[in-house]
Amino acid sequence: MPPGSPKFRRRKAERPDEIVAAALEIFAEKGFAAARLDDIAARAQVSKGAIYLYFATKEDIFRAVVEQAVLPNVGMLRTLLASHPGPFDDLVRRFSALAPQLAARPEMGGVIKMIIGEARNFPELARVWHDQVVDPALSGLTTAVEAAQARGEVRPGDARLYALGLVAPLLVSVLWRETFTPVGAEPFDLDALARQHFATAMRGMLEPAPG
Repeated sequence: MPPGSPKFRRRKAERPDEIVAAALEIFAEKGFAAARLDDIAARAQVSKGAIYLYFATKEDIFRAVVEQAVLPNVGMLRTLLASHPGPFDDLVRRFSALAPQLAARPEMGGVIKMIIGEARNFPELARVWHDQVVDPALSGLTTAVEAAQARGEVRPGDARLYALGLVAPLLVSVLWRETFTPVGAEPFDLDALARQHFATAMRGMLEPAPG
């Protein structure tokens, strides 16, 4: 090995994953507009030029972040919703145990805050997030509610509104964590919030037992 050669070389195949992981952290910390490719390159320990070997724009990096770091988690939720035939309250208990684990990831909260804060200036980011993350998750839960209504387990009503009502407190708590907890506000326990909220929601959504 020539003098001064590095002791190891990372395989080129690893570099896109490293860039995406670094971008997720930088986007969560700084937002999209303030995130510089130099910052992402430094965090990934690659040259700025190396980024352009794999991604043409910062928007392309964001799409890769969604596809690689976020969609697998959404897939877990959709698999749970699609594979559970009922009863609905059992599905919700399982959902309430899994969803806080995903919401608790600090990078996830940072990206959600970034999307909300910068959607008007970067509508394509909001479109990607809606089409690939929000809509599939909400649609999966809506379908589960509709199926439970068809079985007579859930009261009549707009299934999509039921689904939104189930997940909204978790979203609010994540935004609270990202916005107010850093300036001294008391944080919420996501697991406790999910258990209490879903138990309360079930009392309002489920049809009363016969007799």
